[in-house]
Amino acid sequence: MSINSILRKEGITVVEQLDTLKVNTIARNVANKLCDAFPEHNLNQSDLFMSFCRMNMYMASMPNDYSSAKYFYKNNSIYFNEYIDFKDLPNVAMHECIHFVQEVQDDNGNLIHMGLYNMSSGAGINEAAVQLMAAEAIGATPSGEKYYNISINTISPNYYPLECTLIKEIAYFTGTYPLYHSTLNSNDIFKNTFINKSDSKTYNTVVKNFDKLLELENHLNYFISEIQYEAKPGSIKLLNKLADSKKKEIVSLFFETQNLIMKKFFTSEFNNIRDLVDLKIFKQRCYDFKDVIGATDGYEFYHNFYIHMMEALEGKKEHIENFGEINLFENTNNSLILVDNTKTAVYFVSTFFRKVKKLFNKGSVTEDINRW
Repeated sequence: MSINSILRKEGITVVEQLDTLKVNTIARNVANKLCDAFPEHNLNQSDLFMSFCRMNMYMASMPNDYSSAKYFYKNNSIYFNEYIDFKDLPNVAMHECIHFVQEVQDDNGNLIHMGLYNMSSGAGINEAAVQLMAAEAIGATPSGEKYYNISINTISPNYYPLECTLIKEIAYFTGTYPLYHSTLNSNDIFKNTFINKSDSKTYNTVVKNFDKLLELENHLNYFISEIQYEAKPGSIKLLNKLADSKKKEIVSLFFETQNLIMKKFFTSEFNNIRDLVDLKIFKQRCYDFKDVIGATDGYEFYHNFYIHMMEALEGKKEHIENFGEINLFENTNNSLILVDNTKTAVYFVSTFFRKVKKLFNKGSVTEDINRW
């Protein structure tokens, strides 16, 4: 399919091509900010500038459900929404220019890899990583926002806010270096780090959930955009019903993914505690995680999880105080580990039930444990 056919299918109509001076201005701004924001990745400012200068950039008429810009790898072009002021174009271009950096093509010019996206899965998590990098590069500041009654603190309120929240939760455990390194260089460093700190099943599930979340949001945007063109009350009612359904699915999937990330990574960290220093660090990390997550009315998973973890820590603390540092390679004491089954995280901690009953009645404790 030709690029013109693709543009028509996407509903994009070119209004004008940006001249060389404007392209160079955008290229210089983006290259400078990327290098300043991520010095640890050894980006070459001159090379980036020259590469961005060779891109074609257009102002275009775009569908309302589109973002402010779109990058097409087949002709190395960025299409900006025609209503964007030129002074805002460098910041808008940041996300698309990162896509340009991360793409890998075969000898025939076919796209075979793009950051965390391997052309079969990973589009959602890649968009989240790219947008998180873009927001950091332009110096965006965090703000409290609410989406579908999910309260989050985000530096990307207008683009992929829920995905960016989830990817920040993951980076809390993996660190941003492997995440951004793989996003820029299209390798498996982030994937391997993720799996090493959780497991491969969790990685595959989270990647799939990101893709599904992106798909649900696309469907929601479509239904919302269609409402403005519809005049029949019955059709408007149906579209609103479909939109509400997608919103509920988005909320459910977001918390399902967040809870999985929380449980898997913290369980792994717990099992790697060796001494009282590790224990103190782990305790603080569990507490600080409250500032990273999304929440909504009635959301109690983090609260319950935190209480369970603090109780589990008491068992390790008692053991370390009585017997010294834990040898992770020789330890066979089941009271010091958390075993995560498919439906229930079973905690073998001698002090768990005794202490938790002091905080909650017996019935509610059993209910919370079964919910895991």
